Amino acid sequence: MKLQDKVAVITGGGSGLGRQGAQLFASEGAKVAVVDIDGDRAEQTAKLVEQQGGTAIAITADVSDEAAVYRSVETTVDRFGKLDIMWANAGVISRGGVPSVAGGEHVEFQDLTDADWQQVLGVNLSGVVYSCKAAVPAMRANGGGAILATSSAASFAAYHSIAMYSATKAGVNGLVRGLSLDLGRYGIRVNALAPTHGMSPNFLMGPGAPVIGQSYEETAGPWDSGVSPIPLKLQRPPSLVDNAKVALFLVSDDSAYISGLTLPATDGGTLSRVAMMFEEDAPNPTLSDA
Repeated sequence: MKLQDKVAVITGGGSGLGRQGAQLFASEGAKVAVVDIDGDRAEQTAKLVEQQGGTAIAITADVSDEAAVYRSVETTVDRFGKLDIMWANAGVISRGGVPSVAGGEHVEFQDLTDADWQQVLGVNLSGVVYSCKAAVPAMRANGGGAILATSSAASFAAYHSIAMYSATKAGVNGLVRGLSLDLGRYGIRVNALAPTHGMSPNFLMGPGAPVIGQSYEETAGPWDSGVSPIPLKLQRPPSLVDNAKVALFLVSDDSAYISGLTLPATDGGTLSRVAMMFEEDAPNPTLSDA
């Protein structure tokens, strides 16, 4: 088992990637503290882990509240005796660009409020900062550890109408680089994964929505790789498990000498291409065509 006798905190663990990751980490031997702002979802995840033979506790906390994050780590250490892994996974989308969020309204960037900015900043960036800060003392006492943050493809490439979200995720990438330098002396590795595909529709749904447990692509109907815009053509859609396995790699000893990296998980070549598209059987474009 890759995480035998390890103790992990996963924020945003009540649904989506966090829930899938909690199940995967536990199946690899970790004891997991599932942290979520929705206590019922956190409890549901912990029960799933236990039903599958793992060990988990549920903790209700808002990661934008620094004191709540510290209490989550304290609760974890009190219960399990140590902390080896902190996965700062909780995140929210910017209001305005996604029809299913904030009542389905589209809001222009200049009309977004300071409250809108403070929410996305508080969860997506401050929440990661607080999670890292809270983890360091326990990890130093433990002789090292692995910190993982969930970034996004939006930190590398633009998506329409979520500039605030993109800014916070780019901040996560910078934080990871800086902390890899500052915390490496204590044997603490700091990395991030940046999903492109294979993420949960719950991310775009309001509080209290049923937990889907599948990716956007899995819920979109029959999979046709020929229609999918993803350059990599596989005979199945990308899934939450695909992203969770990248997270497992980054917190396990399989990546023992990797730190300061933001890995574009599940992009399938999407981030490598230019906007100009050519027929696959057409001759290669010349430099003057590009």
